[in-house]
Amino acid sequence: MLVSMVLKGKFQSYAKIPLAAGLTGKEVAEKMLRENGIFDVRVISADGFLSDHYNPANKTVNLSPDVYNGNSIASAAVAAHECGHAVQHATAYSWLKMRSRLVPVVQFSAGIVQWILLLGVIMINTFPQLLLAGIILFGLTALFSVITLPVEIDASRRALAWLTRTNVTNPQEYPKAKDALKWAATTYVVAALATIATLVQYILIYANGRNRS
Repeated sequence: MLVSMVLKGKFQSYAKIPLAAGLTGKEVAEKMLRENGIFDVRVISADGFLSDHYNPANKTVNLSPDVYNGNSIASAAVAAHECGHAVQHATAYSWLKMRSRLVPVVQFSAGIVQWILLLGVIMINTFPQLLLAGIILFGLTALFSVITLPVEIDASRRALAWLTRTNVTNPQEYPKAKDALKWAATTYVVAALATIATLVQYILIYANGRNRS
């Protein structure tokens, strides 16, 4: 919650600073795609605050309205980051390919894993296999969170390198764009740590239940 609050504060602050180049998030995204030789990806507006993402299934860079229409440092940083994922996709970045393979499994397990874990804890003494099944499913979610880290960090690295190379951000704006993306990456680190800690907790419950039986 603390990291999320800081992140929102950073983006709200940097969203008030106009980009000297005057480009909107949409224009930044289209420019980065074009300069990386990517012409089959569309840049579209998506509802929500910080709902920005790249969809490899239909090859779209989805930018929230504030980013899509905004011409701030925050808009440029977010737009370039999401295009970083498009570049990863175009270049068959291995970590992105691994994460994409896990998406269907994680989406399937998301709706049932908490119920399986809850029932598994309740029935640990009579049916421990249920909790074990839940741990395996949740383990895939933890793996997904861990794999997400290099994907997000690399996308930010590509974005920042492009922003400074093309002078979309000047020397005064670049540190602010870097700071915004650093805090965005921190949210993924915290999420991964929280998922791993929860997984360890269920593993310990399972191990203690097996020892008692």
